[in-house]
Amino acid sequence: MWAPNAASVDLVVAERRIPLERIADGHWQTEIAEIEVAAGYRYSIDGSAPLPDPRSRWQPAGVHGASYIAEEIKQNRSARSGAKFRAKPLQQAIIYELHIGTFTAAGTYAAAREKLPYLMELGVTHLELMPVATFPGRRGWGYDGVDLFAPFSAYGTPRELADFVDDCHSRGLAVLLDVVYNHLGPDGNYLGQFAPYFTDRYTTGWGAAINYDGPFSDGVRRFVIDNALMWLREYGFDGLRLDAVHAIFSFNAVHVLEELAIAVKALGDEQERPLILIAESDLNDPRLVHDAAGGGCGLDAHWADDFHHALHRYFTGEADGYYADFQGLADVATALRDGYVYQGQYSAYRKRRHGRPPCGVAAHQLVVSAQNHDQIGNRAQGERLSMMLGLPELKAIAALTLLSPFVPLLFQGEEWGARTPFLYFTDHENAELGRLVAEGRSQEFRAFQWQGIVPDPQELGTFSRSKLNWSEPSQPSHAELLAWYRRLIQLRRENLLHPKESTLNAAKALVNFDAEAQWLTFWHAGVLAVFNLRNEPQRVPLPHGEWALVLRSDSGEVQSGTMPAQSTFIYSRR
Repeated sequence: MWAPNAASVDLVVAERRIPLERIADGHWQTEIAEIEVAAGYRYSIDGSAPLPDPRSRWQPAGVHGASYIAEEIKQNRSARSGAKFRAKPLQQAIIYELHIGTFTAAGTYAAAREKLPYLMELGVTHLELMPVATFPGRRGWGYDGVDLFAPFSAYGTPRELADFVDDCHSRGLAVLLDVVYNHLGPDGNYLGQFAPYFTDRYTTGWGAAINYDGPFSDGVRRFVIDNALMWLREYGFDGLRLDAVHAIFSFNAVHVLEELAIAVKALGDEQERPLILIAESDLNDPRLVHDAAGGGCGLDAHWADDFHHALHRYFTGEADGYYADFQGLADVATALRDGYVYQGQYSAYRKRRHGRPPCGVAAHQLVVSAQNHDQIGNRAQGERLSMMLGLPELKAIAALTLLSPFVPLLFQGEEWGARTPFLYFTDHENAELGRLVAEGRSQEFRAFQWQGIVPDPQELGTFSRSKLNWSEPSQPSHAELLAWYRRLIQLRRENLLHPKESTLNAAKALVNFDAEAQWLTFWHAGVLAVFNLRNEPQRVPLPHGEWALVLRSDSGEVQSGTMPAQSTFIYSRR
């Protein structure tokens, strides 16, 4: 137990208090028989009310309950079925983001395992789980977690989580985990009572900032890095997605992200398997993926939101909030070519300059998506693109995403055009906190002109409506889109695994477009994608060379070399 400012620390089991001995660096310890904590335990600081362990491995009674050790997870990974698995490199990755609680009707790890054959047939290579660290209540997105070492009990036991990862590995699927190291949720957040985990020098939009550069920050960093290593070492995850790193404040000589990257690289070397770190950031800052010698953090990749924003603005026409910064097909072309649209120019939304050129950033170091949990769930009504656009537009967006030079990410159900929303939902046991969350959601959307009353995150129905409907993929319109996604994924994997062109690893696709005529072409990794985005047939010029049509989005007649309205054609070179 780390409690550097405490005068005394007791281990509390049943009605018994066991004093701990102070040792080095503000840590406290004792030795007892394991059976004494088998029924749960807590800690008491300076005689105060007992609290859960900040490093609890299992909180079956929730964030306010007793802690358990979940010892069976600590077995050597070499004894588990997926121990020899090696994830595909990011150059070959196709990521599928899912939320365990809404991915299936049951909302458990065991139920998600039943869908693994479907995901294998789809052709994705990496699954990315939204956060599973214990958060308050029985449902939520997971970004308000407070017990970072304990998997959320409503999804299953720690053993069942490890079994899920092992099953994925046995089928050739890598698994990434979304982790939150910029803040903790408010309900059940007891860390500050143990040690100076938080600081008032900075603020985040979600709660107190974590203390990464003030007094006692060495212990805080150790806590977070140990947490990351636990998920990778003990559960076998192949990498982590780091939530909102722009809200991680670390102004000392070695940024905490750099220190984390070094520790994860060392673990990967020890286990002889690749482990990756992907940052979520809205900064358009290439230094996240530059190595430390070049002044960077040494992460493997980061999300590139401009790609999503440019596509969404062009296809939906929405121009509120941050979409006001994006102007049309030219920005789509820039996003395809560079990943960043904003590279230091003035942003009207931010009222300042934004970003810098992505110099030294390889294509596989940018993760792009047309839909993800944030961009759907942070809409007032949780609408997916399939609830706003027609099939031709959805097919064009899929091709732009899956055939781009970057690492594509799909969000659960996107591939069949799911008609279920993905709403923001919570289950705060504190009624006043629940009310404040609901009011805050309504205020968030003032910059957007979305219609309708914002669903109450606390209502059970808000969660239930967000569950995928697995009867949809067999319905004709959904099946058509699903077949299109599968074929695009197949094309991407064939051309990445068996490249025909030297452009495979190039940072930029070869892009051509006409904003007035509304057509665009791009050439990357042996595939030419051609889009007639106009509502009438037209001729779209192809690059020089002989081309073989391998896939098209419709079955209409092609007359005199023209493309049908709102159509997508995919070619390879003869």
